[in-house]
Amino acid sequence: MGMLKEFREFAVKGNVMDLAVGVIIGAAFGKIVDSLVNDLIMPVISRFAGGLDFSQHFAACGATSRSARRARTCCCCARSATPS
Repeated sequence: MGMLKEFREFAVKGNVMDLAVGVIIGAAFGKIVDSLVNDLIMPVISRFAGGLDFSQHFAACGATSRSARRARTCCCCARSATPS
C-alpha cells in the first residue's frame, strides 16, 4: 500500500496531470496541422502546379539502402518509389 500511496501523492502534485494534458494537446494540435495541410494548403499548391496529385509524391529522408533500391522503395517509409 505504501507504493500506491506514494504514487497517488506524486500524481496529485501535478507532474502526471501536466504530462497527460500536454500529450492530449499535442495530439490535437497534430491533427489540426495535418488537416490544415491536407485540406487547405496542398490543394492550393496542386492548383498552381497544374493539378498534380501529391498523394503519389514523397521525398526520401536519408539514403536508401541497397535492398530498398532493388525493391524500388524508400527505406524510411517503405512506400513504393514508382507510381502504381
